[in-house]
Formats: sequence, C-alpha cells, structure tokens
Amino acid sequence: MRFATISGRLHQVVSPGRVVDLNSASGGRLPADPQEAYLRWDEVLEFAATGSAQPTEVDEQDFGNPVPTPRQVFAIGLNYSDHAAESNFAVPDHPPVFTKFVTSLTGPFGEIAVPPGHVDWEVELVVVIGRHAHRVAAQDAWSHVAGLTVGQDISERILQSSGPAPQFSLGKSHPGFGPLGPVLVTPDELPDRDDLELGCLVNGEQMQKGRTRDMVFPVSELIARLSAVTPLLPGDVIFTGTPSGVGLGRTPQCWLQAGDELVTYVRGIGEMRHRLVAPAA
Repeated sequence: MRFATISGRLHQVVSPGRVVDLNSASGGRLPADPQEAYLRWDEVLEFAATGSAQPTEVDEQDFGNPVPTPRQVFAIGLNYSDHAAESNFAVPDHPPVFTKFVTSLTGPFGEIAVPPGHVDWEVELVVVIGRHAHRVAAQDAWSHVAGLTVGQDISERILQSSGPAPQFSLGKSHPGFGPLGPVLVTPDELPDRDDLELGCLVNGEQMQKGRTRDMVFPVSELIARLSAVTPLLPGDVIFTGTPSGVGLGRTPQCWLQAGDELVTYVRGIGEMRHRLVAPAA
C-alpha cells in the first residue's frame, strides 16, 4: 500500500493520481493527522485493505511530507563502505547515530534555501516506524516498520565539521534540509525491501546511484541496535545513510548553489524534485 499527506491529511494512494482521504472515508474513525495515524497503524492498514472508498483525483505535486512531525528523528552516518571511503573514514564497527531536528523536515517538491557554506546532497532510504519497538531482535525488526520513503540528508559541511566536536545535527538541520516523500510505501509492496536502487541528480547530472543491499548495517540491524538503547515510537523516522557520490568526496569538491535542481529517488517508492534558492534577505 501507498500513503501520502495532502493538505496535512493522510490519504491512501490507490493508483497514480487517485487517492482516498482515510479520515473522511472511515466516517471519522481514523485520524486525519498522519502522525496520529501511525499510532493506530494496524487500524489504518486494515481499513485501507478493504478498498471500499471511492477515490478522488489529485496532482502528485500536492503531496507533502508523509511524516511531518515525528517525535524522534534518527540518522545514520557512513552506512555504505564506498561513502566511508570517499569521506576518508574507516567502515564503522557500530552505526554512527545523530539527529536532524524536526524543523528541517519538508515535503518532496518545492524550493529549499541554500545558506552560506558548503551545502551537499545525500540521498537516503528513510524508514518510518509503525509499531513501538524496544529491544527488538533483528529478525523481528521489519514487523515494526510502517513503511519506507525517499529522503535527502542535505548537509552544510563547514558547520558539520566545526570543532572542537563535530556539529552533525546542526549542520544538517537548516530549514528544508530534510525533504521526505512523495509517498510512504509499505514493505510488502516492494519485490525486495532490502535491495532498492537509490540516487540523485543535480541539474540532470547523475551524482549518486547505489543499492540498499550495500548498507553496512541493513534496516533490520539498525532497528535492532537503536531499539536496544531507546524505544522507537510510531511515526519515528530513520535516515539510513547515503552511498558514494556526494559533493564532499569529489575532485574538485562541488556544492549546491541557488538555481540548482535536485532530483532524489528510490526506485519502487518515488521521486522528489527541489529547486535551490537564495535565502530570504
């Protein structure tokens, strides 16, 4: 199944351009707010599976962030060995974890302001939790996943690497630095949930292209390791890391500029498109 947020309300996407407002279709039994819906995800799936509602037509450009206000946002660094190499780091024994602040999250289409500095792209598969997970074994981890979506971990590298301790969370949390969407896809919808192509293009040039099977720590292992320390809550978000091809790792290095078009995709889930603009005066 596929779900989208439109005007702040959760919809089921029944086919391209056709959606069902789940709150209206259920006679108000299901919440309109996507974050409240993740708290009742089993009910959402049960109702959506009936296919009893009449869909309406919509333009995909109206789709917003499918997870607009998560309580927790986790992000994983160096989770592809080729990205670790281009960043001049060894492949980690334990997943490096940081956060992106919720105010950095935005939708799958529109404009993103480029602050001063070295602004970089990082395509990522993003996991959304659908059931409370605490001390979950890796073999049971996928049963706690609501779905998958496309994400960008946009990063300002100067602030990110400033000392005496790196400022990963701040450098990756400017407004708009966490676009998500265009839809949330349940894992059963995908032929192989552990092997998805992901990539991004800047001004039509392919900058990143990888496969999630190459993660150092796959989705199930990330959930197990995170939930061993802290409970994962319905609606929480996990940015799972990026493959090689970021601007930081290129020779010469290159950065996003106002006027650039950034296209981000995960095959089988969808594609985001953003225009980079100068910050407001």
